[in-house]
Amino acid sequence: MAIHFIDLSIFIIYLLLMLGIGFYFMKKNNSREDYYVGGRSMSAGHIGLSVVATDVGGGFSIGLGGLGFVMGLSGSWMLFTGLIGAWLSAVLLIPKVYPIAKQKKFLTFPQSLSHHYSPKVALVAGIISLIGYVGFTSSQILAGAKLASATFPSITIGNAILIMGVIAVAYTVVGGIKAVIYTDTVQWILLMVGLIFIGIPLGYFKLGGWEIISKSVPDHFFSLTEISFVQIFNWFITIVPIWFVGMTLYQRIFACKDKRTAQKAWYIAGLFEWPVMAFMGIILGMFAKVAFDQGMFASIGFFPGTDIDPELGLPLLLRTILPVGLMGIMMSAYFSAIMSTADSCLMAASGNLSTDILGQLKGKIGKANIKYPQMVTLLIGVFAIILATKMQNVLELMLYSYAFMVSGLLAPVIGTLVVKKPSPTAAMMSMIFGGSTTLVLIISGMDLPYGLDANFFGITISAFMFVFFQWKSNKS
Repeated sequence: MAIHFIDLSIFIIYLLLMLGIGFYFMKKNNSREDYYVGGRSMSAGHIGLSVVATDVGGGFSIGLGGLGFVMGLSGSWMLFTGLIGAWLSAVLLIPKVYPIAKQKKFLTFPQSLSHHYSPKVALVAGIISLIGYVGFTSSQILAGAKLASATFPSITIGNAILIMGVIAVAYTVVGGIKAVIYTDTVQWILLMVGLIFIGIPLGYFKLGGWEIISKSVPDHFFSLTEISFVQIFNWFITIVPIWFVGMTLYQRIFACKDKRTAQKAWYIAGLFEWPVMAFMGIILGMFAKVAFDQGMFASIGFFPGTDIDPELGLPLLLRTILPVGLMGIMMSAYFSAIMSTADSCLMAASGNLSTDILGQLKGKIGKANIKYPQMVTLLIGVFAIILATKMQNVLELMLYSYAFMVSGLLAPVIGTLVVKKPSPTAAMMSMIFGGSTTLVLIISGMDLPYGLDANFFGITISAFMFVFFQWKSNKS
């Protein structure tokens, strides 16, 4: 299936617009503070849309479609945990970290840990965060490649990875966090318009309306209770804590003009996660399930009753139902979601490497030169593109990246909120043992008790180590 000239033109215009935003802000960055936290002057609206665009993004967009395809409305609970995490963070975390960050001019999350613990703790946290966000950047690039190759078979996954990667890396490298936040705003609006006015209504009518859809989908797909407690719990312990340890989120907290702006942005982001995006993504996944069962994908090699990757359902639906012109708009909308997460994760990884790791060399590297963080961002971006060629499942890999960071970093962050004099040794031990436990369990592939996520055991070990060494510190 060749790409129609009109659709290709629309998509190219969209990509050029994203690049244009990046080059526009290139000339407005005069310092590392401009590059990484936008001069600490951003509004709640832009930050809020950027936060939800980053958190939901392409992996969750494609992943939500897969959940809707497999389990229906109950899959929406995954993003309900995002709402909880956003609002808890607004109430508990932001009032604590924002005033100190503004006073000390923090650029990264580990710098906050350095303030409460020690530079060594910040270094380990920076390494853990860097590893997680490089993996997450790659998973988002892969999400875009899966969408493009399933929708336009003439584009190979390898070429799609290259296109997605080069564009996202280019405007992030030149424009910094302001380019990321403003492109996120444009991208999120485009995604919402595409879903509300194109994807959902066109899918609804192409499938034959409510009568056909309701008869084609199993009854339990319309229930919100067809899900196990363990599944919700696994989502909860993986997604909620990221709001307390995510470098992408700390960069946006630091970029706000004041504490109330940051809190307002987090409330906005939570509502957009659930119910807005949660149900729209799930509904489109359900539509894809109906289309597959009706044989609408048979002409492109996917016959009813055969095995199909649930995450392919949504892009195959778009490819089948969208006419010329609307296909280009809808593809741009979904690429928007993907790139809005990829660029943010790339900025986070860049901040970790340049400030928290290389910056430990007595601050001698590139303090004033804006080209230094740009070069770091470029190198990480190239590595992420290469890594994306080795990945398979978007949602699974994304949650693994989350899990690795959460397991190692949650306990030390909670320690800064509840302990008057938190111990650097306690933080270090909890990070090392928590992150390592999760990583070993994931790599081993062993069956865990009661179907619990490896992240649960990592967090438990991390919390135990923190409490134990904090107790020893208090006694000495």
